[in-house]
Amino acid sequence: MIEVKNLTKIYRVNPIVNDLSVTINDGEIISIIGPSGCGKSTFIKCLNMLEKPTKGQIFIDGEEITAPGYDLCKVSRKVGMVFQQFNLFNHMTAIENIMIPQVDILKLSRQEAYEKSMELLKKVHLSQKAFSYPDQLSGGQQQRIAIARTLAMDPEIILFDEPISALDPTMVDEVKAVIRDLTHSGKTMLIVTHDMEFARTIANRLFYMDEGGIYEQGDPEEIFTNPQKEKTRQFVNKLKILQFEIDDRNYDFYGAYSTIRSYCLKNQIPFTKINHIESIFEEICQVILMEKLEDYKVNFRIIYSQKDGNVEINVLYGNKPINILDDNDSLSLKIVRGFSSDLDYEQLNEAYANKLYIKVI
Repeated sequence: MIEVKNLTKIYRVNPIVNDLSVTINDGEIISIIGPSGCGKSTFIKCLNMLEKPTKGQIFIDGEEITAPGYDLCKVSRKVGMVFQQFNLFNHMTAIENIMIPQVDILKLSRQEAYEKSMELLKKVHLSQKAFSYPDQLSGGQQQRIAIARTLAMDPEIILFDEPISALDPTMVDEVKAVIRDLTHSGKTMLIVTHDMEFARTIANRLFYMDEGGIYEQGDPEEIFTNPQKEKTRQFVNKLKILQFEIDDRNYDFYGAYSTIRSYCLKNQIPFTKINHIESIFEEICQVILMEKLEDYKVNFRIIYSQKDGNVEINVLYGNKPINILDDNDSLSLKIVRGFSSDLDYEQLNEAYANKLYIKVI
């Protein structure tokens, strides 16, 4: 079991990981996702002390590996790591790359290391490449050799840091297949990845990292279909958000149209949908709410999902409850309805009293 207590890692003055605490049980398969720079790789590198924590404690099977004077060789025997780059010795054959740590660290004889390495090469379906050098292997084959080298140390825990991101797309599946096979080995595995489908299907628990820690965690299927926190929802649905805070009737609406057009073109939103977005913005912000609100205060958000191509608009407005959908005679509202496949209202008890939800057709 891994116990992490108040883990903090600071680079210069910036906390990359900040006060992170979590328990990981034996045999768990955990996917770790999150935006670039959120501390995913730093977190797992701290688990095998490749990165020394600034603060906090890490316990593996009850032993504090962060304690002063702890024998880090014990960590390398318990915790294996597969990197984004393969880190093979180019002057050694595939089997020699796997044998070296067994001879140097585990103190096996060369014959014992050779026999074990051949078994591992069979496990990753590369026994025929035993005497090939790294530059004679594809990227996928090199990564499988790197995985075999990690397995040679018989670690209890395996950390994967973006194991498929450096591969040609045609080679990704072969490495995924090897990792999937390892999930049946009983070993504890933590996998940092940007491949959302892989993260979703490989693990029995998922960490979404943001704001220097584990922002949300749980069952992968639940997080991908029903995330509980807003940043998680934005990330798993690949949401691109544009918003305007409008608190003046003399707001620069012409500038807003230009910004909307640029945002839509950048995200390759179809021109028909762009026209609908602009019309909805005009009718709600420049006509309906101009008439309805005494204190003109509007937050207009466009939310585009790269995952499915859908566009939502959320309009937050006013400091008193006003449901603009009740005005059935409004021509502007009829125009908005015509450009919407879903239109709904919610009363809020927040900075804004009202929220309008629009799904753009």
